[in-house]
Amino acid sequence: MSIVKMKHIRLFGMAADRETLLRQLQHLGCVEISEPTDKLADPDWAALTRVDDAGLARVKADAALLNAALNTLKGIGKEKGGLLQARPEVTEGQLFDEGLRASAMEAAQAVNAQEKRISAIQNEQGKLRAQKAALTPWLELDIPLETTGTREVSATFGAVMSTVALDTVKQALEEATELVEVIPAGKDREFQYVLILCHRSAEETAFETLKKFGFSRSSLRGWTGTARENTDRLEGELRRLEGELAEAKGAIAALVPHREDIKLCIDRMTQEIQREEYKGRLLQSQATIFFEGWVPAENLPALEKVLGQYPAAWEANDPAPEEYPQVPIKLKNNKLTRPLNMVTNMYVLPAYDGVDPNPLMAPFFIFFFGLMMADMGYGILMVAAALVVIYKMKPKDGMADFAGLLLLCGISTFLMGALTGGFFGDFIPQLAKIINPASTLALPALFTPLNDTLAILIGSLVLGLIQIITGMIISVVRKVQTGDVADAIWSEVTWWIILGGAALAILGIGSVGGYPVVLIVGLVMLVIGSTRNAKGFGKLTALIGAVYNGATGFFSDILSYARLMALMLAGSVIAQVFNTLGSVTGNVVGFVIISFIGNMLNFALNLLGCYVHDLRLQCLEFFGRFYKEGGKPFRPLFIHTKYVDIKEE
Repeated sequence: MSIVKMKHIRLFGMAADRETLLRQLQHLGCVEISEPTDKLADPDWAALTRVDDAGLARVKADAALLNAALNTLKGIGKEKGGLLQARPEVTEGQLFDEGLRASAMEAAQAVNAQEKRISAIQNEQGKLRAQKAALTPWLELDIPLETTGTREVSATFGAVMSTVALDTVKQALEEATELVEVIPAGKDREFQYVLILCHRSAEETAFETLKKFGFSRSSLRGWTGTARENTDRLEGELRRLEGELAEAKGAIAALVPHREDIKLCIDRMTQEIQREEYKGRLLQSQATIFFEGWVPAENLPALEKVLGQYPAAWEANDPAPEEYPQVPIKLKNNKLTRPLNMVTNMYVLPAYDGVDPNPLMAPFFIFFFGLMMADMGYGILMVAAALVVIYKMKPKDGMADFAGLLLLCGISTFLMGALTGGFFGDFIPQLAKIINPASTLALPALFTPLNDTLAILIGSLVLGLIQIITGMIISVVRKVQTGDVADAIWSEVTWWIILGGAALAILGIGSVGGYPVVLIVGLVMLVIGSTRNAKGFGKLTALIGAVYNGATGFFSDILSYARLMALMLAGSVIAQVFNTLGSVTGNVVGFVIISFIGNMLNFALNLLGCYVHDLRLQCLEFFGRFYKEGGKPFRPLFIHTKYVDIKEE
C-alpha cells in the first residue's frame, strides 16, 4: 500500500528493431515513454528527429472505418450477451491475427459501402417526395405543365392566398376585363392554386388586378406532361428505390455475423494507435532510435529480460529529487484499499515524494458512508448490485474500483443500519401494523436518528476530530521523515498542546498556582512558531493570522463533520415519510408500491449525496492536513481493450 518506486530509463537501440521492440514493450505493459520536448530544443540532439506520423493517420483512418461499420451494425439483430455480460476472452495472438484483420476490414468496407448507398437512396427519395408534393396541387388539372399558351392566349400557373375567396378574385377580374378565365386547381393551408388563361392584350390589366390578392407565379420549369403523369412516374421511381433500399439493408443484415470480428479488430486498432502515438515520442537517426521514460522498479527484471534480446544500450536510474514532479504515479494497494483509487483519481494523485492516501482514507471513507446511509435494506441493495457486477461483468480498471467501493460501502451501510434498526426506514414495523393494527413490532436498535439526534451529532464531531488529528499525525510523521522537525513542532504539535491545555483547563487539571500551565506553554509556542520567520510589524500580523487561521480552520473543519448526522437523519426521515404515506392506503399492496417507489428515490439520492459529502470530507478536511498533491498518472504502453479481455496463451 504505497506509491510504486519508479526507475528513469534511457535507451539507444537500432532503428530496424523499432517495431518489434514497441510490440514487446506493449505486451510487457510497464514502460511509459516520455515526450522528448526538452531534447528537441537541445542543439546537442539536433541529429535526431521525431518519427513521422503517417502511420498514425493511416491506423486512425482504419479505426474510423471500423467504428462507422460497427455503429451501423449495432441497430441490427440481437447482440450476444447483455449489459451485465462479461467480455469474451481472446489470446494476444487472436487479437493481432492478420487474417481476422483482413476479413474484418473487408466486412467493414462492405457495410460502409451499403450504408453510403442507403444514404444516397434516402436522399434521392427525399427529392422525389418533395417533387411529388410540389405536383399535388395540380393533379386536378388535365393540362401539360409545360403549357404557356397560344399566340393569342397566355396560360399562367400560379396561386393566391388561401384566405381569399376565389369567387372574389373572379369577380374582380371580370370587372377589370372580360378576356380572362380562372381555372381552380388544388388548395392547401396557405395557397389556392389556379391556372390563369388570359388574352395577351389584357395580360397587364389582369395581373395588376391579381396582385391585389397576393398572386404569385408557380415555377414548373422542367416538367413535361400532366401533373398526374409525372406523379405516376415519381411513384414508380419511389417504388424502385424502396426495393433498392430493402436490398441494401438486406446486404448489411447479411454482414451482421462479422460484428464480433469488427469489434475485435477495433480493439486491435486501439493498440496500433497507441503504439503509433508512442512511436511519435521516439527520436531517430538513419540507424538508431532513442527514448527515455519510466518503469516501475518491480518490473525492471522483466524489462531487462526483454531488452536483452536486442543490441541496445540502456540504463535505469532512481529519479533525482528535481525530477520528482515529472515522475508518473502508480499506486499499489490491496483488495480493501484499491477501490479508493476511484476517490484519489477524482481528486488528484499524490506527488512522488508524498504519501499514498488510500490506506489512510479507506477506514474513514467506508465507515462515514455507512454512517450516513445507515439502512440494512439499502446496504443489501448495494452489496447485491456490487456482487452482480463483479461476478457477471468481471470488470476491469475504473469499473472494478467502482464495484469494489460499492461493495465495501454496502457492507458498512448494512452494519450501521443494524445498529440503528433501519430496514428501508421503518418498513417492517409499518407493514406489521397494516397486517395487525395492534402490533408493536420494532427492530432492535442501539440508537436511532430521530431519538438520539444530539448524541449522533456529538459522535459525528468526535469522529471528525479523530480524522483531523489523524491527518495531523501523518503530517508530523512526514515532516520528521523529511527532516522538517521544527515545522512539525511549531505547527501541529503546538496546536495539540493548546487544545490539550484548553481541555485540561476546563476540567481544572494541570494548573499551577491557578495558572493553566499546559495551555500557557502552547500559547507561548504559538507566538514563537508563528513569528520566528517574521520581522518587525510582520511578527504581529503573523501572530494574528496564525491564531485566526488555526482556530477558525480547525473548528470549522470539525463542524463540517456535522453532515454525517444531517445525512443520516435526512435519509431516515424521508424513508419513514414514504412508508407513512404508503400506510395511509390501509392495504399491503398499496403500502408496498408507494414505499418501494419512495425508497428507491431516497436510495438513489442518498447514494449520490453520501458519496459527494464523504468525498468532500476526505479531500478537504482530511487531505488538507497532510496531502502533497501534484502527481500525474502512470500511462504505460500496454494492451487496453474495450470489447474483449486478453487471456494468457
